[in-house]
Amino acid sequence: MPDLQTAAEQAVRYNNLVEEFEKRFGHKPSYIARAPGRVNLIGEHIDYVLFGCFPAAVERDILIACGPSSATASTGTGGVQAHNLNPKYQPQTFVPMFKTGGITAAEEAGAASTVHAEAAWQLDIDKRELRWESYVKAGYYGVLNRFFSAASGTQEHPVPVDLLFTGSVPSGSGLSSSAAMVVASTLAFLTVNNKLEGVSKGQLVEMAMENEKRVGVNSGGLDQAASVICTPHSAIFVNFYPKLSAEPIPLPTPRTIPRAIFVCANSLVVSDKAVTAKFHYNLRVVETLVAARVLGRLLNLPLTPTERPTLRVILTRWLGTPEADLEKEDVKSAIERFLPEIEKLRPTREGREPGEEGVTMKEMIELSGLSEEQFNQVYLSWVEVEAEYFQLYKRTRHVFTEALRVLEFREVCVRAQATEGDLPEETLKQLGALLDASHESCSTLCESSCPEVDELTRLAKAAGAYGSRITGAGWGGCTVSLVAEDRVEEFIAKIKEGYAPYRELSDEKLRDAIFATKPSSGAFVLKLDA
Repeated sequence: MPDLQTAAEQAVRYNNLVEEFEKRFGHKPSYIARAPGRVNLIGEHIDYVLFGCFPAAVERDILIACGPSSATASTGTGGVQAHNLNPKYQPQTFVPMFKTGGITAAEEAGAASTVHAEAAWQLDIDKRELRWESYVKAGYYGVLNRFFSAASGTQEHPVPVDLLFTGSVPSGSGLSSSAAMVVASTLAFLTVNNKLEGVSKGQLVEMAMENEKRVGVNSGGLDQAASVICTPHSAIFVNFYPKLSAEPIPLPTPRTIPRAIFVCANSLVVSDKAVTAKFHYNLRVVETLVAARVLGRLLNLPLTPTERPTLRVILTRWLGTPEADLEKEDVKSAIERFLPEIEKLRPTREGREPGEEGVTMKEMIELSGLSEEQFNQVYLSWVEVEAEYFQLYKRTRHVFTEALRVLEFREVCVRAQATEGDLPEETLKQLGALLDASHESCSTLCESSCPEVDELTRLAKAAGAYGSRITGAGWGGCTVSLVAEDRVEEFIAKIKEGYAPYRELSDEKLRDAIFATKPSSGAFVLKLDA
């Protein structure tokens, strides 16, 4: 449960949202859908290759007041009026179009920015100039496809909906505001259409994952799982293979001497992973997928021409053991034994300059064992990437060492939970060392950091953090640091003094930029009195 001050602040927020909804739409909302942002404590850029991660939901969130619409502006089938309390986001009205066959005018013109629902529904999402309502539309797609398509076997039509958004998760900060927006939107459309009953948390995660792909991000599910499944006071160990599962893991800080807390610090470098995906996020996805095929060939593992295995699948085949028979300790041991095999991916040609350690597109295709046509179909037909050199070795080394650190982080937390009495400070030092090693790998092997984030982690260590690392998709966004609770104010003051972009911030903006956070509950829907 939140403390009294936090609970009071949230009550004011909810009341303000309800009152503003009634002013704008002329009727009271029926529900409030809430989805939190998340901080990934450790396990970056490994969820999409199906290795486990260790996130926690944060107290900052997206709220949507929602209800069936009675306004003429959205009386079309399933029409939507979407408003945002933030004045920089303009109100939007859109209506999904039912596609009865053939092609639309936009398709005929070859509009690259148009995304279409598979069976029957059409909504336009411009991936080249992403707008806030794109995430709303993305959330809507999953509900339309699942419950109102021809394949669903229903003759129902979606109801027109009024939505009013507000959010406290900074956009582009690495705290997954985009996933929180998509999860909350999906929840809102499910609820207003009376489709939420019977949808499990796991199904909601899967829907939100697919929905976010509509905006051009090939998400692995970490962000959505954290936003949906997390519980107060705990992080979760999210496993993606052979199926999605989540294990609540209490963090050891409440019984530790000294007690510690996580502090998020926004670098103020905005990273929109949808807009920069082709040379950042999606490029990492493709590099790791191709690396898996190449490594599989080098290890003489069975592969078909159209198969696109992940690195986790390659590890399992190398072991020759059914995944269902593996415990977490077995996976940890397997990774440790597998690490030397990664060296087979290291480029052997001498004389390359720094930044040229990877392979060219031509070399990568040759290493895959596929023809150019096959390679393009398997690895590039569904995603756009851009690079001169592809870093198969670096990305693979990051994936396996990061997956190992996640399992070690989990072990420390589980051991702490089983320990009676106060925990020694050494526990925090162990967790901090894993955070530091993770950031080093993200910066040098995954290359998903940036100078400002690297500077923030150095300042955090100098200010007394046990450990500090980048969190989120990267190339900007936030750091997360493990800090003694009684030193949080001193820690924040030192960061403000040392990090130049913070020095001119007002107190209010500084509170938004750097803050301590406790693990929060996952997404939920609040039904309002009629």
